[in-house]
Amino acid sequence: MAKVEIYTQPGCPYCQKALMLLKAKDADFREINAPKGTPEREEAIQKSGGKTTVPQIFIDGKAIGGCDDLMGLNQSGELQKLLES
Repeated sequence: MAKVEIYTQPGCPYCQKALMLLKAKDADFREINAPKGTPEREEAIQKSGGKTTVPQIFIDGKAIGGCDDLMGLNQSGELQKLLES
């Protein structure tokens, strides 16, 4: 199964939506708390190529984007393929 990391921020509805989808897919993921101004948030920005929004989601080290991107991958059927790789 793929390695999934998701950088989140407390109170973020998009983060919660993304987490719910990953849980529904039984994905093995690591949630990283990354509020503004923290080293974790800076790490997410660096890894994502400068994107400052949350969530930032990575599958096997590849930045796939945020919640809308994750939902789009799910709708197209690509998310399951990525998670199984």
